[in-house]
Amino acid sequence: MKRGAALLCLFAALPTVAAEPQVIENSLGMQFVRVPAGEFLMGSDESPESLAKAYPQYDPARFSLLADEAPVHKVRITRPFYLGRHEVTVGQFRRFLQASGYVPESVADGTGGYGYNPQYDPAKSERGDAFEGRDPKYSWQDPGFAQGDDHPVVNVTWHDAVALAKWLSKKEGKRYRLPTEAEWEYACRAGTRSRYSSGDEPQSLLSVANLFDADAAGNWRHWAQYALPGRDGHPFTAPVGRFAPNAFGLYDMHGNVWEWTADYHDDHYYAHSPLNDPQGPAAGSVRVRRGGSWHTWAFYARCSYRNWNTPQTRYTLVGMRLVREADVQR
Repeated sequence: MKRGAALLCLFAALPTVAAEPQVIENSLGMQFVRVPAGEFLMGSDESPESLAKAYPQYDPARFSLLADEAPVHKVRITRPFYLGRHEVTVGQFRRFLQASGYVPESVADGTGGYGYNPQYDPAKSERGDAFEGRDPKYSWQDPGFAQGDDHPVVNVTWHDAVALAKWLSKKEGKRYRLPTEAEWEYACRAGTRSRYSSGDEPQSLLSVANLFDADAAGNWRHWAQYALPGRDGHPFTAPVGRFAPNAFGLYDMHGNVWEWTADYHDDHYYAHSPLNDPQGPAAGSVRVRRGGSWHTWAFYARCSYRNWNTPQTRYTLVGMRLVREADVQR
């Protein structure tokens, strides 16, 4: 991968990672890890040729569609913040609904969510998968596969995530919100500059991420060539925190569920992104999601990979992780 001379002068600004992360817990039982201020290089300028060599099972045409990951640019996170140690769980989302009276968007609009149906006719789907919807029978409570309260909630929209953050902010007198895209990538990398926080090799993900592996491929045999060569026992979502954390003490930054961020998506934003605390484009039609899911191939779980959906989207692969802003030191 390209590193560039700019990497040398960045070392002095890399965050100091504590041996034991500073963790706080809120009224819903969510744990948050203090992420220090610091600088990093955001994005990727890896060539299509390099990617084709690293991922030989993929169609090389995929690697020419990544212009939105470039240019690599320096970002300075000027203030520490607390990021969810784990993705928001089914149990935590349920407690929010019970306490707040909020109605999830998939229920409020009557159209439901998406779900896994092993009997679904693949010919009906352009993707050839077994997901169907929208359908009122699917929701955050039932995505078509079993989930416990300790699994990451799915079928939640961007608006659902914002509603949770606003309710927590009002209840606790602390500001909760979705992470910016820059904060998310900074936290995912945790001081690294590799494709993944665990290194450059896809196989390194087996210890840190619930992705599309041999267990998941059992339900999608036509995609088996893209599966990681291992079994983690989780063909769908896994309980949060079952894999090793990154250097910041954050779990499942790769895999399990895609995570909404605050930012609108713009292919060209990186070319004029500010140095300090970029907030993303001022307007847009789709919001960025990051990190990959239990159904994601390793290539799409890279730290720099950007994906997006409309804020009304609810899906079996999409969840959330919140920021709690740190108190200002006076």
